[in-house]
Amino acid sequence: MQHKDLNNQQTKNKSKSLPSGLIVRSGKLVWTTLWQVMMSRLAPRSKSGEYIRPASQFRNFISTEVGNLYQPQAGRYRLYVGLGCPWAHRTLVVRSLKGLEEAIPVSIVSPSPNEGIWILNKEEEGCRTLPEFYNLAVPGYKGRATVPVLWDMQNKVIVNNESSEIIVMLNSQFNEFATNPTLDLYPEELREQIDSWNEKIYHTVNNGVYRCGFAQTQAAYDQACKELFSTLDEIDAVLKTSRYLCGDRVTLADVRLFTTLFRFDIVYYGLFKCNRHRIQDYQNLGAYLRDLYQLPGVASTCDPESVKRDYYGNLFPLNPGGIIPYGPDITSLMEPHHRESIGKEMGNR
Repeated sequence: MQHKDLNNQQTKNKSKSLPSGLIVRSGKLVWTTLWQVMMSRLAPRSKSGEYIRPASQFRNFISTEVGNLYQPQAGRYRLYVGLGCPWAHRTLVVRSLKGLEEAIPVSIVSPSPNEGIWILNKEEEGCRTLPEFYNLAVPGYKGRATVPVLWDMQNKVIVNNESSEIIVMLNSQFNEFATNPTLDLYPEELREQIDSWNEKIYHTVNNGVYRCGFAQTQAAYDQACKELFSTLDEIDAVLKTSRYLCGDRVTLADVRLFTTLFRFDIVYYGLFKCNRHRIQDYQNLGAYLRDLYQLPGVASTCDPESVKRDYYGNLFPLNPGGIIPYGPDITSLMEPHHRESIGKEMGNR
């Protein structure tokens, strides 16, 4: 009799430990509503729930053209970057490959989990936050304050905040100050091919992972995920016979792809639901990623802990608990890639 009473009591306690259906439904409604509000601020969407990335606002160009306000000079311009941001990471990779560390200094900003904005690691120009910095350049500025920022220290203005344009400038306009001036990541004879890759990779891979992670309907996610892995499969096939995207030399197309691939297994695979394959599972893409990572100066621009902290710790709607995972282990990126002769072997057959 006592045993039966004990079982009844355990059953009652167990039922009390589980929320009622009403509580579950109410909680789901409240959370879904709040999630949609937060996502609308974090990730603007179309009517179909697809993420729409806002355009960059500052689009001036540094060049030696007569009359241009922004002339190439060592020490005049500064890059503001977030180490977790793939768009800012592009600028660090090109700066390192070209050997522009002395000519173009860098300042680091970090995302605030409580304020939802970028915070300068140390106060500069009287500013603590990136929005304050944007307002210093354009008083009353109300737009998005994003990285990277190419800042003119002489005129106290933002030259450009579009990463795809900043890396073109770093590649071509500062050669007299570079330690590796002969490296051309955007050669004239390959520009059409580079531009074609850039266009495809931006929509389906660079921005494609965000279209997966920030999708607000199942249909939008399904479409983005399908396009993402379709392009990755295509690239993997190309890399079977070509060391890099445009042959046997590194170009800006590779740089733009690299910063997304580096983050893929670390955050996009899990947090952004891009989990059909890991990059390291691809026969050619995995080795290609190791090849790029091992180029002189590239690994020093990669900070996996900042990547995890920025994504898992600050994208609250995607990871409300804020728990940051231990892994993955990226030491495998230093394993041999054996891609030195790809393309050359095919050409000799």
